[in-house]
Amino acid sequence: MMQVGDWQLQTVSGGRFKVDGGTMFSVVPKPLWSRKVTADDLNRVDQATNCLLIQTGEKNLLIDTGYGSKLSEKQRKFLDAEAGNPLSDSLSEVGVSRDDIDLVILTHLHFDHAGGVTRYDADGNLELEFPQAEHIVQQGEWNVATADWPELKNVYSAENFELLADSGQLRSIEGDVELLPGVRTLVTGGHTEFHQAIVIEHGQEAFYYLADICPTSWNLPTAWCTGFDLNQLETRRAKRRILTEIAERNAWLLFDHDPELAAVKISADDRGEFVVSDRLPAV
Repeated sequence: MMQVGDWQLQTVSGGRFKVDGGTMFSVVPKPLWSRKVTADDLNRVDQATNCLLIQTGEKNLLIDTGYGSKLSEKQRKFLDAEAGNPLSDSLSEVGVSRDDIDLVILTHLHFDHAGGVTRYDADGNLELEFPQAEHIVQQGEWNVATADWPELKNVYSAENFELLADSGQLRSIEGDVELLPGVRTLVTGGHTEFHQAIVIEHGQEAFYYLADICPTSWNLPTAWCTGFDLNQLETRRAKRRILTEIAERNAWLLFDHDPELAAVKISADDRGEFVVSDRLPAV
């Protein structure tokens, strides 16, 4: 549990899974990345989906939704993903129901961030997981995700977000926007062209949810990007700029995929890279 003024922040799991280590670290050779993390026999490394629940006392906000409950058995086996509906279970554990969520903020629309936007009902029909919530998406991200480009066929799944189009619960934004006092978006690009981070701040306190611009503590080195990044040069530039800001503000950096750490404070070393100086464990 983290506190920002009167607000309570806590990570809630949207499900754990595994991803290929080579893809997670892209051009970084395995002899280097394997010093930080151990891969399984299939060369996969553990991943979390650390969604963020913000409770203001008046509203419940949720950043990202994990991979949801719609994965096929084949997909689950390939990813070694949890069965059921991990996010729903995690929210229930902290006393929050699907009807209690007022606002869902999506950093981008990949399956492991937007998969939990929808679910199947008892009759096998798609429905919104959070029926009372307004859903925030960058307009550019929405345009790309719904463009049906063949090059992105396996990147976006329409069943994760298509219901939002006609639901009246989609709010598209453009650029850096203050969603409410103390919560703002920060477009980073890099991972996707319109990927956004979320900044929560009150007075001198600040928390940066960087999503996939820096998904784990293993990715703190500027060059340690993922193979999923659309534009690695842009990721590196955005990461250095934002990590510098986080270190200078003594703010908390929240990881969406780190299986061990939910949040850290960082400082710059003598090489201009960033190291962990304080930490909060993942759920």
